[in-house]
Amino acid sequence: MKIVSVDTLVVDFYRTNLVIVRVTTDEGIVGLGEATLEGKERAVQGAIAELAEAVVGLDPTRISRVLYEVARDWYWRGGPVIMTALSSLEMALWDISARDLGVPVSRMLGGATRDRVRAYANGWFSRAVTPEDYAAAATRTVESGFRGLKWDPFENYDLTITTRQMDRVLAQIDAVRSAVGRDVELFIEGHGRFDVRHAIKIAREIAQFDPVWFEEPCPPDNLDALVDIRRASPVPVAAGERWFGRQGFAPALARQAVDFVQPDVTHAGGISELAFISTLAATSYVGFAPHNPSGPLSTAATLQLGAALPNFRYLEIMATDVPWRPEITNERLVLTEEGDILIPDGIGLGIELNLEAIAEHPFTPHPMRMFQDAVYVIRPTDERSFFNLGAGA
Repeated sequence: MKIVSVDTLVVDFYRTNLVIVRVTTDEGIVGLGEATLEGKERAVQGAIAELAEAVVGLDPTRISRVLYEVARDWYWRGGPVIMTALSSLEMALWDISARDLGVPVSRMLGGATRDRVRAYANGWFSRAVTPEDYAAAATRTVESGFRGLKWDPFENYDLTITTRQMDRVLAQIDAVRSAVGRDVELFIEGHGRFDVRHAIKIAREIAQFDPVWFEEPCPPDNLDALVDIRRASPVPVAAGERWFGRQGFAPALARQAVDFVQPDVTHAGGISELAFISTLAATSYVGFAPHNPSGPLSTAATLQLGAALPNFRYLEIMATDVPWRPEITNERLVLTEEGDILIPDGIGLGIELNLEAIAEHPFTPHPMRMFQDAVYVIRPTDERSFFNLGAGA
């Protein structure tokens, strides 16, 4: 079997554009991957076009060899653009191999250890402003089936937080905790906003609400700062969505910088690299909870990892999405009464594309400005759930 072409499709998804990668073989098998890189879609498309020149003619079933040689031969290594391009190719190659054998990707990773994973919702708070708005949105989301809620309550704070700002944050978290009770897990997102002193201050203040973690409390490019925060924080610390490959995770694990690692399958190296990172995390008894705010293919790949990896703890997923998400693929996710998502058992990644529906939503520029855009305007006004509700059994 040989690769004959690699191409990309781009789909407007409100705050970003999904980048879907198709790897076509001479035997007619098409593997799919995702290369969504918020605000940098055209850059990653260019990297994938260069990648295509290197892999056409190669055997797609030799996944390790193809990825090793391509990564070795590129002079520039690491970073979001190159790693996202490589991750999407690797994902598509797994899809091809599993389709060729007629099995789910998880079967090739060692087989399933479970048939569902615990999920937490992101994006549930869109357009909430007051604590009462957040409480009402949290209640609706829990009523829809979720038992975990994540959000960033820090507006656009930059490195520091004032007493007045802290009071607003605490009022918001308190409103959500009071609305949903103690049985619902809360995850507090920092988006890398704070310096060491203020991150520690925040961690000590939010501990009263018993969050599962404080995510990315400081910028992702200073491991010393993260180590200092984790040592002083009464709340578990999570990080890793902006780290790339084992080189990004091994030092953090060695220095006990985190309680949970959050590699993204579309950025950190793909399926096999996440499996390797999960093994590194397991040796330190650190939870494995991949970052996953993207589209159907990212979710499908992450779910296959959830099936196979024993230390997989949580699946991040958007509570709602653009109304055309169910139209562009055959993705049909089941959310159980216990707040778990059932792992699909289709062939490969289990995703098929609807090219006509994709064509109806072409690329639309969505610049990402973390410290200018309102963090609570995260879903469109016509947002919809894309889950089927199922029983717990």
